[in-house]
Amino acid sequence: MSTLVMKFGGTSMAGIERIRAVAQRVARARAEGHAVAVVVSAMAGETDRLVGLCREASPLAEPAEYDVVVSSGEQVTTGLLAIALNAMGVPARSFLGWQLPIRTSDTHGTARIRAIGTDALRHAMASGTVAVVPGFQGVTAEGRVTTLGRGGSDTSAVALAAALRAQRCDIYTDVEGVFTTDPRIVPRARRLARITYEEMLELASVGAKVLQTRSVELAMKERVPVRVLSSFTDGPGTLVTGEDEIVEQELIAGVAYDRNEAKVTVVGVPDRPGVVAAIFAPLAEAHINVDMIVQNVAHDRPITDVTFTVPRTELARARTALEAHQAAIGFERLLTDEKVVKVSVVGVGMRSHSGVAVTMFRALAERGINIQAITTSEIRISVLIAEEYLELAVRVLHSAYGLDAPQ
Repeated sequence: MSTLVMKFGGTSMAGIERIRAVAQRVARARAEGHAVAVVVSAMAGETDRLVGLCREASPLAEPAEYDVVVSSGEQVTTGLLAIALNAMGVPARSFLGWQLPIRTSDTHGTARIRAIGTDALRHAMASGTVAVVPGFQGVTAEGRVTTLGRGGSDTSAVALAAALRAQRCDIYTDVEGVFTTDPRIVPRARRLARITYEEMLELASVGAKVLQTRSVELAMKERVPVRVLSSFTDGPGTLVTGEDEIVEQELIAGVAYDRNEAKVTVVGVPDRPGVVAAIFAPLAEAHINVDMIVQNVAHDRPITDVTFTVPRTELARARTALEAHQAAIGFERLLTDEKVVKVSVVGVGMRSHSGVAVTMFRALAERGINIQAITTSEIRISVLIAEEYLELAVRVLHSAYGLDAPQ
């Protein structure tokens, strides 16, 4: 009997009727002969409500107690789904994170899974019982409840699939799979039948919200096939798998964007060895991630400018960190711009094809879209542009790489 892990997100669990619909899907999978473990998120909006209660109680809530509160939403949906399954005549049992246990690091709020106990799960599933497990939560070696960060239920599901050596991990969301870009911007975006782990990881890291980045990293490391499906419609979804499992590989898999970008320009930086390290050291100490970096070349003056991007939500902290070290760095002033976005094209085909970058740059130039910064990886090219051109840029690039679905 093959083992299948099914994960359902918040929109899938948003109310009793939706939970009953989930129970029906689980029952069908069990009837097909699978041993089934289900990972669930809290009801849509519930985690935000619990976070709000914590902040109302104290703006600086103690992290361990904060995790106790915000992890409770998953406990509710775990029990409700088990109740719904049993009411349908499908034997089911809930297992909370501490009962398995799901062992994690002790970094509350962003804990990482270390190990998952599977003995109780295997025993239940071998007898035909559906095991229902809460996503997002775990427990430290000392027995304290932890949470894995936003989107952590995806990681819980993949980790459980790896621990159980499952045939596949099916992740049910509110979309029908992974698309070549956001269908709200490009109605002719295509659903991809398959996509590589690397491509999905890059897309997730540059703005695609289908899967949490850590879940894709874990799936790639453990070679867990992941299928992205819709909770609301039946369909084949998208299989995330190894590159060797994809016979016909497209040049570009998709176009993604990220609105959470802000540009910082450090003006009048002394052009001498060590000054760039002096700029980024305070940001590193403040745990602020830096993305794109551009340094102007100094010609006739002994000063230069350094431009980089940070998450828009971290801009105020970044400015504060740099201004506190202005005298030591020796820069003249800071310029910031929040009205920028990052647009990226991703595809493993870049490894073996030339001209991918020039296609991007030419397509944007023909529409008068100026590129403010560029960053690349082996299978990704990202550009920073003015926010007002976001939708135009996505549509233009989608067409330039031949990703539009036929009419």
